[in-house]
Amino acid sequence: MARDFSDTTVILTGASMGVGAATARAFAALGANLVLIARGRDKLEALAAELERDFGNREQVMIEVLDVTDLEGFGALLERVRTRFGSIDVLVNNAGLHARGAVASVAAADIGRMVDVNFKAPLMATRMVLPDLQQSQRPAVINVASLAGRTPVPGSATYSATKFGLRAFSLALAEELRGSRIRIACVSPGPIDTGFIMDDIDAVSNLTLSQPMSTAEQVAQAIVALVDGGALDLPMPRISGYLTTLSYLFPALGRALRPMLEKKGRRTRERLKRKRG
Repeated sequence: MARDFSDTTVILTGASMGVGAATARAFAALGANLVLIARGRDKLEALAAELERDFGNREQVMIEVLDVTDLEGFGALLERVRTRFGSIDVLVNNAGLHARGAVASVAAADIGRMVDVNFKAPLMATRMVLPDLQQSQRPAVINVASLAGRTPVPGSATYSATKFGLRAFSLALAEELRGSRIRIACVSPGPIDTGFIMDDIDAVSNLTLSQPMSTAEQVAQAIVALVDGGALDLPMPRISGYLTTLSYLFPALGRALRPMLEKKGRRTRERLKRKRG
C-alpha cells in the first residue's frame, strides 16, 4: 500500500543527484513537503522543476544551496523550514564524500573533509532537529551509511571509518530514544549505479565492485519505507550484509575470501566499462 506523506516535511541532504534525487522523487510522489539541500543550485532547480512537472507540488519544495558542514547555515535553514511548513518531521542524511585510495595517497585535507561531511555533519544535523522531532507526529532520522561501515574496506579506510561511525551513532541513538516516537534507522548500501561509483569507476576498489549493485531508486524506496518501521540497520542487498558480518566477525575468513572477491570485482569493472562504451 502506498504511504501518504501529506503534511510531512522531509529534509534531504545531498539531494541534487543520484540517491538524493531518487529519494526526492519518491517522497514527492507521496505528497511530502521537501527541503532539498545540495551545494549546487542548477541541479537543485532542475530537480524542483521536474517535481513540479511530474507531481504538481512546486509549492511543497524548498531548495537550499548549502554545504552540510556549515552548521550556522543549517541552523538558519531550520528556521526558514519552520516558518514555511510549520514542522520538521523527517531528516535524511544522505550527503557523502569519498576520496578513494590508500591512506598514504589521500591528502590530509581530503581525509578531514570526509570526516566532516560523512560523520560530523549528520551527527550535528540530527542533534539540531531533535527538538522539532519531539513535536512531530511522524518523526524519523534516516542515515545513509554503507556496506563499508559494516566491515573494513582497504583502500577506503577513512570512508569506511566514517560510515562505521554513522552506523554506530544510528544504533546507539535508537537505543537512547527507545520508548519515544522518534524513529532512527540507517540503510547500508553496497555499490549503487550512480555517478558516485560510475564516474570514478577506475578508482573504486575491486572489493566494492564484487558486490551486487543496487539502483538509486531501490535505495530511495528503502529510505521511504524505513521512516515508518522495519530494520534499524538495513544492508543492501541482504546477501552482502551477511557477507560483511561474517568478514567483520571472522577477519581471517574475510582475508581468505578477498582474492576471489577482488577477481570478481575486476571482471565487474571491465563489464561496466564496456557497457558504458
